[in-house]
Formats: sequence, C-alpha cells, structure tokens
Amino acid sequence: MKPAAISLPCLGRVAAAIGAELKSRISRIIGKPMMNLTKANIQAYAARYDQKISARDNFVERTMKQTLTNQRFLTKRQLVRIGDWKSRRPKKHYRNNDQGAVEELTAFSFSAKTELARVGSLLALNGVSFPVASAMLHFAFPDRYPILDFRVLWSLGWKQPKSYTFKFWNRYCSRIRRIAQRFNLPIRTAEKALWQYSRDHQS
Repeated sequence: MKPAAISLPCLGRVAAAIGAELKSRISRIIGKPMMNLTKANIQAYAARYDQKISARDNFVERTMKQTLTNQRFLTKRQLVRIGDWKSRRPKKHYRNNDQGAVEELTAFSFSAKTELARVGSLLALNGVSFPVASAMLHFAFPDRYPILDFRVLWSLGWKQPKSYTFKFWNRYCSRIRRIAQRFNLPIRTAEKALWQYSRDHQS
C-alpha cells in the first residue's frame, strides 16, 4: 500500500515550523535575539503592548512616575502599589515592611552614588526581588533603568538564570540601553516591545 501523498503547501508549513523551532533553540543556546530588532518592529510591538495593557496598570505606571519626579523616596503604601503592579504574589511580604525603613531605604537608593548600593538597598526590603526593584528604579529613573522580566529575556534569546545577581542586572541594563540608543527610542519602548513579542510568540 502506497503512503498518502503530502502536498507541497503542507511540506512548506512543516519546514517553516521546523525552521522556527530550530531558530528558537539556536537563539537560546548562543544568545542571539529571538526578536528581529528593527526600529519599526520595536515600535509596532510597543504599540501592541500599549493597546493591551490594563487601564489600572497604565494608571499606576503613569501616576507613580509623576509622583517620583519630585518625591525622591517611596512610602510603604507606594511600595505595595509598585510591588503589586510588578508581581502580586509577594503582596503580604510588601506589607510586612516598616514604614520608616521603606522611606529611608528608598531615599538612600534614589540618591546612591553606585549601582550596587542603589539596587542593593532596595533588595533589603521584604518581598523585593531584582524584578520588583527594577520597577521601582524605572519609575524613579525612567530614562535610565529598564524593568527586568523573564519575557524580555526570552525575546533577547537569554537563558533564564536560576537566580538574579548584580552582575546579571548590570548586563541586562546595558543591553536594553544599547538597543534603545541604537534606534533612538526610550528604554521603556524597547522593553515593552520585547515583553510583548514574548507574550505573542512564547509557547
């Protein structure tokens, strides 16, 4: 009995699927960007992000950036708000922070002279991980710090580390800044696009 013939369009789809999977695996191994980094592509995916973001999340980001333009520390309530915006699971830990400690440590962070002191002081707060600290720093310094997220790492073709380190954080910041500078775009635009690309394509 002869096997059923496979049409050329079907073979083409199979080849395309295999090619995409190989590209994905190779990108993870050698660290090449999985997203095609062009200015038009970045702007298109960033626009999709803005279309899909919830009104609540958009409001928190906008108002916290406005607040931190002049107020160079966070209150406990604001810490909980930003933490909940970035990662809801540790909410009870955010609430376990002392009000005075939150204000003192965030004020120290926002005025710190070194990068290690800046992010390290935030990590001393209950529930604050590198991703949450990155959101706090981005809201306080929108033009300097990107928000750390596993989706962005995927779109860059980076392997998700078992745990974040200061060295990894510095490398991540440098990479997003270079992308933004290359295309003359805001850091947040580049990072939004990478996040949305993962959301649309990561299985």
